[in-house]
Amino acid sequence: MKDMAESVLPPQPRDYAGFNWTGFSTLYLKEVRRFWKVGMQTVAAPVVTTLLYMMVFVVAVRGASPPIHGVPFAEFIAPGLIMMAIVNNAFANSSSSLLQAKMMGLTSDFLTPPLSSLEQVLAFMLGAATRGVVVGIVTAVTISLLPFTGLHVAHPWAVIYFAVGAALMLGLVGIATGLWAEKFDHLAAITNFLIMPMTFLSGTFYLVDRLPEPFRSLSHYNPFFYLIDGFRYGFIGEADGDLRVGVALTAVLVAALFAWCWRVFVTGWRLKT
Repeated sequence: MKDMAESVLPPQPRDYAGFNWTGFSTLYLKEVRRFWKVGMQTVAAPVVTTLLYMMVFVVAVRGASPPIHGVPFAEFIAPGLIMMAIVNNAFANSSSSLLQAKMMGLTSDFLTPPLSSLEQVLAFMLGAATRGVVVGIVTAVTISLLPFTGLHVAHPWAVIYFAVGAALMLGLVGIATGLWAEKFDHLAAITNFLIMPMTFLSGTFYLVDRLPEPFRSLSHYNPFFYLIDGFRYGFIGEADGDLRVGVALTAVLVAALFAWCWRVFVTGWRLKT
């Protein structure tokens, strides 16, 4: 019996060779369930807001705005409003999640488990992107049911690419903001002074070519312009800018933001004390 007891090894820490799929999926599902639990606020409310924008703008210019790119005004602005919902909700999900965890002292919930920085960034990013895409899909379906809007998908690849790209990009911007912010006023500042102006000044409701200089030229340096332009191209088949630039810029920004967020998680900036 003594020899048997001596031969029993003490419990060993669990070794995750390679990618920790269990930990990654758990953190991802936690992020998804976090926003899904309050779906009336995180999904239904943005859809109602988008519908109000749609109603106000379409009614305000009814009969006064000629077709743009050969399509009615309502069909022209619908993709921009859908993209705006995707962008805002992807950003809100990751930024608020990280800031709440910091303020409530819950960062140990994802720092203590055997999760690498890669797995943590992927989980937060994909959780945010899921919320953005879900809100975008629900918004698109709801808008398509309106009697004065006829949404038709001309290029499915563009709709999917730019919707997912925008959700991933703003999810990563939300991660960076959530790590930097120390209170909710900081999140509001980024939303009000960066996200919203870049969205509204990117051709959501108009053609950027109609802007006076220097705003017309500056708009082509706004990444949101390429997101909305590419997404709208997927519906109406017409683009204001260079579609190849939009495709490349989206991929480059997602990769660069991901690398930056990964590096911040590795160093533990404003996460580890």
